[in-house]
Amino acid sequence: MKHPRGVRLQPDASAYIDGLRMLARRELSEAQVRQRLARKEHSAGDIDAAVARLREERAIDDARVAEAIARTETSIRKRGRLRVRMQIERAGIAKAIARKTVDEVFGGIDDEAQIEAALRKRLRGRDAIADDREFQRLYRFLVGQGFESDKALSALRRHGKRNHKDHKDHDE
Repeated sequence: MKHPRGVRLQPDASAYIDGLRMLARRELSEAQVRQRLARKEHSAGDIDAAVARLREERAIDDARVAEAIARTETSIRKRGRLRVRMQIERAGIAKAIARKTVDEVFGGIDDEAQIEAALRKRLRGRDAIADDREFQRLYRFLVGQGFESDKALSALRRHGKRNHKDHKDHDE
């Protein structure tokens, strides 16, 4: 392959350069880099060589990517433990790394405060939940954001006027 300036590159150097360009724009996992290099039609051998070199230079570091995802998901998006782990795994990062990162990040986070922040954002300045329908909608939202169902129900009960016995229909 020829470089724009007419300099001939080694076959795997082109994949390496493409990988560097991708990583300059944003933090990516090894799986994401591999996938994107394959889309650019680099050979499997070139991809392996480029990824090995990028990993050796610490340009690719799945633990660092996992931590970046976890911090973004918790601090900006106010998501819960389950959703954060799912996002990390979706980036192609090993389950063990995802679990360890989530445990570390959530070790310094108050779950109750995280749920309250997500709920406050959704209630848009109101303190109380208007009705059963809104209660159910907010419950689905919180569980969808990765919060445990019992903690979501506790937070919702603190904001609502509901005096129902139990919400077994929510837990099914």
